[in-house]
Amino acid sequence: MRIVLHQGVRGLGNRGDVVDVADGYARNYLIPQGFAQRANAGVEAQAEVMRKAWGQKNTQLREAAEEVAKTLVAKTIVITARASGEGKLFGSVNLADITQAIEAQTGVVLDRKSIHLDEGIRSVGTHSVKVQPHADVEFPVTLEVSAL
Repeated sequence: MRIVLHQGVRGLGNRGDVVDVADGYARNYLIPQGFAQRANAGVEAQAEVMRKAWGQKNTQLREAAEEVAKTLVAKTIVITARASGEGKLFGSVNLADITQAIEAQTGVVLDRKSIHLDEGIRSVGTHSVKVQPHADVEFPVTLEVSAL
């Protein structure tokens, strides 16, 4: 079935894309959830307008993400936590702690989903985490975890 996406669907496309999908996937999931609409001549014309608008918005979002990258790459974010004498933390530094520290020290508000952290940080020292605020922009942020 040929459909027009109303919003981005991971692995399928972005807003305004005209794609072919299995009939059941479109009828049972995409259309009822409001992610897509069956394509016809009029809808495909609207899709072209949506694609142009998405392209402009995507460019603005990428430029904003690049500005965030310039700000954060140059800084070292300091996080303090309770730790033992050997440098092991009594808990761990997680995504929420990292986003709060970044916001407090730089004023940059990041979504937790944009930070890639395999598991919590459990030791004192310097650590690096990857941040991807936009699909085309990925950069490392240096964290300095110190004991209270």
